[in-house]
Amino acid sequence: MANYIHVPPGSPEVPKLNVTVQDQEEQRCREGALSLLQHLRPHWDPQEVTLQLFTDGITNKLIGCYVGNTMEDVVLVRIYGNKTELLVDRDEEVKSFRVLQAHGCAPQLYCTFNNGLCYEFIQGEALDPKHVCNPAIFRLIARQLAKIHAIHAHNGWIPKSNLWLKMGKYFSLIPTGFADEDINKRFLSDIPSSQILQEEMTWMKEILSNLGSPVVLCHNDLLCKNIIYNEKQGDVQFIDYEYSGYNYLAYDIGNHFNEFAGVSDVDYSLYPDRELQSQWLRAYLEAYKEFKGFGTEVTEKEVEILFIQVNQFALASHFFWGLWALIQAKYSTIEFDFLGYAIVRFNQYFKMKPEVTALKVPE
Repeated sequence: MANYIHVPPGSPEVPKLNVTVQDQEEQRCREGALSLLQHLRPHWDPQEVTLQLFTDGITNKLIGCYVGNTMEDVVLVRIYGNKTELLVDRDEEVKSFRVLQAHGCAPQLYCTFNNGLCYEFIQGEALDPKHVCNPAIFRLIARQLAKIHAIHAHNGWIPKSNLWLKMGKYFSLIPTGFADEDINKRFLSDIPSSQILQEEMTWMKEILSNLGSPVVLCHNDLLCKNIIYNEKQGDVQFIDYEYSGYNYLAYDIGNHFNEFAGVSDVDYSLYPDRELQSQWLRAYLEAYKEFKGFGTEVTEKEVEILFIQVNQFALASHFFWGLWALIQAKYSTIEFDFLGYAIVRFNQYFKMKPEVTALKVPE
């Protein structure tokens, strides 16, 4: 497949440090982080460095390193989770990071190392589902996503989405069973058979590819915790570009709407209703047109068409993360019920499918 993400000329090179940070024991983790800081902050006294666990996310570990009490300069060390290279193309992640940084949409990437990367800390608050339905905040989110979608980073290629390719790859990696008898029983009774999954993928590719949604540079994982809101500055920034790449514009928005439901206690009654979506999509389209230089007038019909595309692509998002969670259930060492999460996503896919496929584009 052609490599579509093109880092602009003049972008700073990102050093690759031959360091492995062990994350199982605190002392070894500290040693690894300090050897990174020797390169990145040579003037810091190792004795005075504080390490703070920021998130024990469901894919990676994120540690903040700083000296003193003010936290003015914080280096974030992100350690990749076990076997996540099966799920994430690390070279593409770094390219996306550099492209977004060049366009003022990402923090500074300081370096990569053998099992992670280091980047600048963004001041602000990681959001929760209760924040993303607040109009003052969701308008900022819609505008920031439009800014990313308007970035031209494909160096003359006509970009294609890699969604179906990635989904096919994930499908080939899903487990056929589990050694633990109870887990296996749950897997066999609550997860659709691979034949059904295969049929749904074929159906989605045929229907969704033909909706006419433009292929743009997407974040692809805009869950609440990946949005940092700085109330003082009145802006939002997105973090974590592991799944970024060229994809259908409507997928990125549909995926974000699915994330209104949260991650650990998923509640799909929080999925945005039509009224909220219409406001969100109008704000998005106005900003997207402005960034593209098309003026800012948005018609009802444009909002309606995007509404249908987004809600139909939300199906692909459920399916994608359902497959992802099955792979995590097999390989991840993080304490999280990945199998339960996969069941929830596939159930929601089949529940939503008749509702959203009944939506018709206005004449």
